[in-house]
Amino acid sequence: MKETYVPIPDTRVLGKVFGPSDEHLRTIRRALNLRVTVDGGRILLRSEDDRALKDGAELLAQLQTMASKRGEIISNDDVRRAISEIRHQQPVSESRPIEVYGGKRIGPRTAGQAAFLTLLRSKTVLFCTGPAGCGKTYLAVARAVELLRSGDIRKIVLVRPAVEAGENLGFLPGDLRDKINPYLRPLFDALADMIPPETLAHYMQEDRIEVIPLAYMRGRTLNNAAIILDEAQNTTVAQMKMFLTRMGEGARITVCGDATQTDLSPHKRSGLTDAVGRLNGIKGIGHIELTADDIVRHDLVQKIVHAYEENPDGQT
Repeated sequence: MKETYVPIPDTRVLGKVFGPSDEHLRTIRRALNLRVTVDGGRILLRSEDDRALKDGAELLAQLQTMASKRGEIISNDDVRRAISEIRHQQPVSESRPIEVYGGKRIGPRTAGQAAFLTLLRSKTVLFCTGPAGCGKTYLAVARAVELLRSGDIRKIVLVRPAVEAGENLGFLPGDLRDKINPYLRPLFDALADMIPPETLAHYMQEDRIEVIPLAYMRGRTLNNAAIILDEAQNTTVAQMKMFLTRMGEGARITVCGDATQTDLSPHKRSGLTDAVGRLNGIKGIGHIELTADDIVRHDLVQKIVHAYEENPDGQT
């Protein structure tokens, strides 16, 4: 077991760094796989991993400086963001935020999200995988809205597979639109958060924004459009090929999904997993994997994801 020390310039800040009931300390231990103890006027770090020791020392020094300057308790969000920045070596503050309507600016909240935003601005086709709550779809939609607002594209197409709809549509009330809308609701919610209601209604009436099920993409070619496929883990290999080949001149595609949460039958390979491996290395196509450290929903969501990652079979 290797070890290193981090000096404690002011012992009064330790409570702020470690958090209420040592909550931040537990987050640091779990995220970096470190043993952390206080040894007199120093913080002792132990690990088999040299990188973990280096990252842990940098993190604890940074959090002490933050606590001294702020004079207030550090939030769990602050700790997660600092861990993410150190892991990715990409400060969140250096990333230019997305500008949507009404002067609203949407910026990354973790280093993983900052890296995702950089790729959104540079890749023609981008795959983003990661757990629920890490901002995959929200940032992708925000970037599409920014492109529409600036005139760089003329249309946004938001797409979702309705896996369960194939079996259960007949049991749901209403016409086809009523049956499909529940599967598309998260995409409408994201749009409504970024575009004023009157403008959004106008865009949808003019077909400048479409929110549609994946099956409606067959036979189309989309030019000068930002096309986003959400919940892509629920596509088959054939569906993913169909979707990707809808791309016309001036189009940009973002594919988002969580490969661990597929609703496909066990014998079907996910089109998302297949495409990420199959298209790796092609110029203009990128892939980024966000992690539980990038989750920006309620703090408990990150803990839930970690619990499932640590014990996927649920055995005690």
